[in-house]
Amino acid sequence: MIRIEAVSENTLIIYFADSIQAELSVFIGVISQQLKNELGDKLIEVIPSYTSIFIQFDILRIDLPTLSKDIRAIADTLDTEPDYSVGKLIELPTWYHSDVAPDLKAAAQHSHLSVEEFISIHSNKEYRVCAIGFAPGFAFLGSVDSRIELPRHDHPKAKVSRGSVGIAGLQTAVYPQDSPGGWQIIGNCPLSLFDPDKEPMTPFQVGDKVRFHPISKSEFLAMDGQIQQENQ
Repeated sequence: MIRIEAVSENTLIIYFADSIQAELSVFIGVISQQLKNELGDKLIEVIPSYTSIFIQFDILRIDLPTLSKDIRAIADTLDTEPDYSVGKLIELPTWYHSDVAPDLKAAAQHSHLSVEEFISIHSNKEYRVCAIGFAPGFAFLGSVDSRIELPRHDHPKAKVSRGSVGIAGLQTAVYPQDSPGGWQIIGNCPLSLFDPDKEPMTPFQVGDKVRFHPISKSEFLAMDGQIQQENQ
């Protein structure tokens, strides 16, 4: 069952659940794309999150009652049992080293693991893109193995380097740009994950799958990875 609530005269939110469910991200990703496909230029923005979708629509092309009816009709045609084969797989090369990961050693100690064990656990799992937000191209990925669950920093850093791979709670993510942040930084991905001059601007969509692939320092530098002073 879905719940549709108006936010303003041209925005609404579709609610699917009251709590985060990893499998729900697949369904939300599918229905978000289906809404774009079927309603086209009647919609201005479709923004999926963990348990809901925010929609801004063109009031000159469709009204709220009609849009709500169309949303329910589209939802009814979709299989609520998620197909885990959907969504593309994105491989993220990652250098796990204290030169770019100031929290890696402490994170391993917190988890009562060696650094090698910690890296293996993080990189040997496939994650789902559950939401995109906080910053352009910032994809919230879930969920990490409970053995490497980490708290956020008590005091966020003023600058976290572009490409930093972090963990906060059971979520992991890559910072696509230099920005403030409070996640525990355990590695760095040298790929560009947000470019406003490209279409799409980011490779991530809700429902996609992500794997982190450990690389060496030489591979990291060959991919234009940067070792910044604040990470040393």
